[in-house]
Amino acid sequence: MAARRLRLDVGRLFAMGAELGSGRRAYCTSQAFAEVLRLPSKQLTKLVFPLQELERHFVPGSKPDLHLKIFNPSLDDIARAESVFTASSWNRIEYLSSAVRLDHAPDLRRPEVCFIGRSNVGKSSLIKALFSLAPEVEVRVSKKPGHTKKMNFFKVGKYFTLVDMPGYGYRAPEDFVDMVETYLKERKNLMRTFLLVDSVVGIQKSDNIAIEMCEEFALPYVMVLTKIDKSSKGHLLKQVLQIQKFVDTKTQGCFPQLFPVSAVTYSGIHLLRCFIANIIGNQETNGFQFN
Repeated sequence: MAARRLRLDVGRLFAMGAELGSGRRAYCTSQAFAEVLRLPSKQLTKLVFPLQELERHFVPGSKPDLHLKIFNPSLDDIARAESVFTASSWNRIEYLSSAVRLDHAPDLRRPEVCFIGRSNVGKSSLIKALFSLAPEVEVRVSKKPGHTKKMNFFKVGKYFTLVDMPGYGYRAPEDFVDMVETYLKERKNLMRTFLLVDSVVGIQKSDNIAIEMCEEFALPYVMVLTKIDKSSKGHLLKQVLQIQKFVDTKTQGCFPQLFPVSAVTYSGIHLLRCFIANIIGNQETNGFQFN
């Protein structure tokens, strides 16, 4: 797979945001992220850049290519992106509606990203973590797998819409394939699909169905590894290497860099927010710049 570097253009998003917000300041460092910046270097890396932290544990001289430089934002870039996910009087973040069919979905012009994954992969928990700077947004999280039965649409200011898709596999809706396949194939403003994989068990057979759909429809997608707090360091390293090899050798449309996250410790959440903000800011080029 040819090396691809993601152009950092979060600034374009905030220029747009300032215009939409009647000249208000586009961003400021949130209190939560200001506390992150005060952490010791190793703790900060583990929280903000978990893939970099994992790389330190590889045997010297045998480091595989985890494509860490493709998306490698500065802490300032990440601080700017936090503002996209921070609710305010001029940046309303809220649940919009739910739909069981694409023709029932809200007709929106703003860019859209969707999150899809196996039942019990931690999808709703991850979305709730992403929206932690907008605590009034209700994202229902259940201990029972297969809780999400509809496509749930969330408005993120005037920037973009986030869609929580039903889980596949155990207790998936009977019309899951028709619902999701139609959305992925026909939603014109869909900018990026985030495919969640449980880092404890790795890519499962049911995950291959979603991967095949993304590949067949030539959709740009990203693999997000959830529940990284649930595994030992050794097991997580093994899973990361296996999934990275799969992405490098078996996919065409998948973003080369993996995004490990934990909705419990918030490891990787800040980086994922920045990646999403950058995708929206780079919508004219679909987020990629080829070197």
